[in-house]
Amino acid sequence: MMGGNPVKKVVPRPRLVGVIASSVALARATRLRHPPDLFELRLDALRHSLGQLTGALPKLRAPLILTARHPAEGGRGSLDLDTRRALLARFLEQAAFVDLELRSVRQMTALIRQVRRRNVGLLLSFHDLRDTPNPNVLRRKTKSAAAAGAAIFKVATRTDTPAQLARLISFCEAAPASPPIAAMGMGRLGLASRSRLAQLGSALIYVSVGASTVAGQPSLGRLRGPGNAYTI
Repeated sequence: MMGGNPVKKVVPRPRLVGVIASSVALARATRLRHPPDLFELRLDALRHSLGQLTGALPKLRAPLILTARHPAEGGRGSLDLDTRRALLARFLEQAAFVDLELRSVRQMTALIRQVRRRNVGLLLSFHDLRDTPNPNVLRRKTKSAAAAGAAIFKVATRTDTPAQLARLISFCEAAPASPPIAAMGMGRLGLASRSRLAQLGSALIYVSVGASTVAGQPSLGRLRGPGNAYTI
C-alpha cells in the first residue's frame, strides 16, 4: 500500500443561474457587466412582458434556461398546460436548456421531441414547497428523470428545519453521477443549504437578479460580494 495523504475529491464549480422573474429583473440583467453562467427566464412570471423580453434577448449575455413553471410547483398565474407549452415553444430557438417538471414529462412529449431535435438540454425538476421527502423518494425521482433523458435533475425542497435539511444533504451525498443533480433548499435554512450543497457538487446555484423568487435564494450581488459564504 502506498503511503501519503488520501486523494481529495475534486468537486466541480457549480454554474450560477440568474433568475429573471420580473420586468425589472429583465432590465437589470441586460445591464450586467459580469453576467452569471446562465439566465433562467421564468416565462410564467414574464407572461405580461413578452414584448420587452423579445427586445431584451440579444442583450442577455449568457445562455438561457426557459421555464414555464407548473402552478403546483410554484408557477405564477395558474397557467394551464397549453399556455405553458406555447410559452416554451415561442422562445425555444433561444434556449440552451428547457426546464420541465418531472410530473409534466408525459404531457409534454411533443415539446420534448422539439427540444431534442434542436439539441437543447432537458432540465427536469421536482419542487416540494412544503417539505423535504425521504431520500429514497428523491432517489426514485432521480431514476425517473434519468429514464426520461434529463441532462440535469433539479431538486428544490422546503428546508425550514434541521431535519429537512439533513434529508436533502443525505440524498445529495449518495446521489449518482448521472444525471448531475442541482439541489437547493427553500425556507429558513435555504441559504445555508445552498452553500452546503454547492460543496457537495450541486450542478447549479440559482440566484436572484431582481427580488428573490423564493425564501433562501441569495441575490447575485450578495453571492459575489465580499465576505460571502460561497466558494464560487
